[in-house]
Amino acid sequence: MTDDVRTTAAADESATAVSDETNGQSDDHEYPQTKQALCERAGAHAADVAAEHFPELPVESIRWETSTRMQRSAGVAIYDRQSEVITIRLSWDAYEAYGWEQFARIVRHELIHAWQYHEHGEADHGSTFRRWVEPLETDRHCERYAEPKYWVVCEECESRAPRYQRSNVVKQPERYSCGRCNGDISIETS
Repeated sequence: MTDDVRTTAAADESATAVSDETNGQSDDHEYPQTKQALCERAGAHAADVAAEHFPELPVESIRWETSTRMQRSAGVAIYDRQSEVITIRLSWDAYEAYGWEQFARIVRHELIHAWQYHEHGEADHGSTFRRWVEPLETDRHCERYAEPKYWVVCEECESRAPRYQRSNVVKQPERYSCGRCNGDISIETS
């Protein structure tokens, strides 16, 4: 579920105006302070990047949303095959943790997925994705920004997998085994 903050175009960036604490000047381009302003700034950034790298991508038709519920990913591109609408949902918590400079990499990452959906009808982190990582100065996978509530730990190979909710494996670890070595697992809380 999103917070119903949506925009369909890179709109008036004046809504992003914030006081720059270092020089007392307004910087209406860098630091969105509201979810709506983040959507607008992300849309404007995506339009700039797409103009150079993906001119065939109709960026103005991408829907932008923010969510305060996302914990495992900083952004996600969603494709509705019937309507062919692409929605990019961004995590407000990730934005607050990263700041705009680092978060702009997330926007570019999701823009690659939007281009994949537009061109191929599907998206992944495979070869079509990897070829754009360096030119767009983004990452194939983003680092964790939220601390997981639980860790699934293998007693044999000591692998660790984060869990953000009290899922079935967290509730009943004895019913599951390690996906890597089939060893017994236990749960640690953060």
